Amino acid sequence: MKKLVRILIVISFWSCNTDDNRQSETYTIAVPETLSKTEFRSSVVVENPKPILNVGKIYAYNDYIFINEKFKGVHVVDNSNPLAPHVVSFIKIPGNEDISIKDNFLYADNAIDLVVFDLSNITSIHEVERLEDVFDVYDYRVPNDAVGIDYSNFNAETDVIVGWTLEQREGVYDEIGIFTSNDASALESGSVGVGGSLARFQIVNDYLYTVGVEVMNVFNISNLAQPNLVHTQYAGWNIETMFHADGYLYLGGTNGMFIHSIENPALPQYISNFNHWEGCDPVVVDDDYAYLTLRAGNECGQELSVLEVIDVSDKFNPTLVAEHFLDNPYGLGFKNDRLFVCDGAAGLKIYDKTNPLDLQLLSTFSNVNATDVIPLEDRLLMISANALYQYEYTSENSIELISTFILN
Repeated sequence: MKKLVRILIVISFWSCNTDDNRQSETYTIAVPETLSKTEFRSSVVVENPKPILNVGKIYAYNDYIFINEKFKGVHVVDNSNPLAPHVVSFIKIPGNEDISIKDNFLYADNAIDLVVFDLSNITSIHEVERLEDVFDVYDYRVPNDAVGIDYSNFNAETDVIVGWTLEQREGVYDEIGIFTSNDASALESGSVGVGGSLARFQIVNDYLYTVGVEVMNVFNISNLAQPNLVHTQYAGWNIETMFHADGYLYLGGTNGMFIHSIENPALPQYISNFNHWEGCDPVVVDDDYAYLTLRAGNECGQELSVLEVIDVSDKFNPTLVAEHFLDNPYGLGFKNDRLFVCDGAAGLKIYDKTNPLDLQLLSTFSNVNATDVIPLEDRLLMISANALYQYEYTSENSIELISTFILN
């Protein structure tokens, strides 16, 4: 495995009694929640249904919807009747954020490990494989509200980070200590599920691509039950999302969009990046245009919320061609000439993208707090912090709500 240098940022706090009149302030610090590696690797189990308390990402596969409980695991929802979906089980996977599914095999990040589950009998889901230490212990997403991390009680040799506790600490934000570590710890074949625009896992043919904060892993899954890590490489800075289209991976980071070719699927090649101001950044791509949202707010680092349209016909020179101001955007998706944008508390917005240079707002569902969508062939799935909404495409220009499933 290729070893990569990691950069860890630790904030130093000095005594409140300083000699230079600097004022002590309160800062939000992320403290790792940990398990021993022994306990961690024996803690993956399938449990009975339970409320979904901290909604993460969604994934659709056949008649089922999989809803991530942030850093805890995956809720399995039977959606064979979209008018009355119901949870059938919970797969407890400490440290989990993402999944992908192909031909009844589910791949999930279990903090530092990749685990594989057999879904062929949905009433008897079970783990069939585990690749240990394939994800770097420090390439792990930290809560946006944190301005620093306290690793003082974390031992990377014996422990695993499975979540975070946010603490308010008093001190002087004096300096940043930089440390390095060499820890290395399209048209797709088969039946592959569909994730939302916030996904960091993508399956393309016989390969599973995963991306962390700055590292991309490539797994060969030609043997679905026994994946093999074949390559690890630097992906870009502070990556949040990944989208596949026409033989390219588009990675959304807080400072830009990175394009990688998978002409050689086992060895992605960096092509270019499109820089923008710092902001939360999911992206989807259709033909020659990428649609990217940037969200304002303290956790995202900027003041404007926009939908950007980027011409990617020349992969070596992506170019901004239009932008539209929004309120508080999150995920987005498209079906044919319709672009669906989750604009937070401002609701779900539907655009006509027949002319990508001149998007036209068709309608807004303002009574929902939208975070991500999955446009399926016959209906649209949308998730918020407390509900799963399903819409039916009723005509060329409109959709109709058919069910609301309260999650918590």
